Amino acid sequence: MEFNAINLKEKYAKFTEHWSPRVIAEMNDYQFKLVKVEGDFVWHNHPETDEVFIVIEGSLLIELRDGKVEINSGEMFVIPKGVEHKPSATDECQIMIVEPKGVVNTGGTESRLTAENDVWV
Repeated sequence: MEFNAINLKEKYAKFTEHWSPRVIAEMNDYQFKLVKVEGDFVWHNHPETDEVFIVIEGSLLIELRDGKVEINSGEMFVIPKGVEHKPSATDECQIMIVEPKGVVNTGGTESRLTAENDVWV
């Protein structure tokens, strides 16, 4: 068995698409996903699970129905299960999402931004 650290910069360099999560690791039933985001995403929720947003580089705004939170490089925020949210970024932002395997990026909301699931980089 090989033991190698995962280099986030190298992984981010392998894709350019926005709002299209790429899996880099799994732990138990959870996946660690890298995403490049820019512009507005769609309102959605995940009724069965919490979702963790970790900003690696840039600034992410997450609108909630009763408020909003700005997350900057080196910060994270947990969206509780079932809470509607809409992420956005004025400039390109690199984030990591931690969530159970099989979670669709747009929840139950059909959108042109619904990404293929379980894509590894």
